[in-house]
Amino acid sequence: MRTPTAPGLWKGLSRSFEKYWYGWAMAAPVVLVMLVLVGYPFIWGAYLSTTNADESTIGHDIGVNHIPPSYHSVGLHNYWDILSGNDGHFYSTLTWTLIWTFLNVFFHITIGLGLAVLLNRKIRFRGGYRLMLILPWAVPGFVAAFAWRLLYNDNGVFNAVLKYFGMHGVQWLAQPTSAKIAVIAVNVWMGVPFMMVSFLGGLQTIPKELYEAAEMDGATAWQRFRMVTLPGLRPVMMTVTLLGVIWTFNKFDVIFLVTEGGPAGSTDILVTHAYQVAFANIRQYAEAASYGVVILSMLLVFATVYRRSQAKLEVQA
Repeated sequence: MRTPTAPGLWKGLSRSFEKYWYGWAMAAPVVLVMLVLVGYPFIWGAYLSTTNADESTIGHDIGVNHIPPSYHSVGLHNYWDILSGNDGHFYSTLTWTLIWTFLNVFFHITIGLGLAVLLNRKIRFRGGYRLMLILPWAVPGFVAAFAWRLLYNDNGVFNAVLKYFGMHGVQWLAQPTSAKIAVIAVNVWMGVPFMMVSFLGGLQTIPKELYEAAEMDGATAWQRFRMVTLPGLRPVMMTVTLLGVIWTFNKFDVIFLVTEGGPAGSTDILVTHAYQVAFANIRQYAEAASYGVVILSMLLVFATVYRRSQAKLEVQA
């Protein structure tokens, strides 16, 4: 007997196209661009990660002469080298990446939420405060990174202030600990405005009647914040936390433009280390592609687990 091949799926797609043909037509160019700019590079990178492609085996041209590619498949060897620690960098870089991500997201949320609560009140010059606090978000990332790098310079503003008070200047970007603190400070400064705006929008959707009822019941300011504000912000909190983790985990520009991963690779996170593997010294394209697939896999696992855990919490609530 012949088995029909997913008739329900095709019927559903056909009905959807007939009913929402305009939406399909509008979405088609975007889908096509995404397939070209994201889908093809991802598939090609995943393929390269299973080969031994590097600077010497990849195809290239020397003048009018074409050198054909000579790399070949090595299976999961690159992944084994990374996950087994044979490359000597993965686990130390992963540890710093996790610390970097946690600290940045923590400060983004706490400072952003605090500022949003303050700006949600009726205070003088509230519009001006909002404008000033949004500016770091409006400044292009590379401009902000270079500006902060100048501030951290040996003759920069920070050391000038220290010397004014009789203290010695600090080589902010030349020591591992101070360099890590420096890049965290830059990223927190750049990321807080987004969190503040998101939380401010969420606060304005919470009905004022809930606060009035809680106040009439004798609830303190902290109790109103804990029992009314935080539950009301839960949907926003879930979304911005997930986005914050993904963005910060892959925050290439701050690390690369401020410290270039230094000193001695101490501030490299996984994405900047993958860049160094691909484009510094002997270019190990296959290993860098493997890092990319590993990073994507970790973020997909985190996103899946996070969303499921939050869904369970919503059901229990």
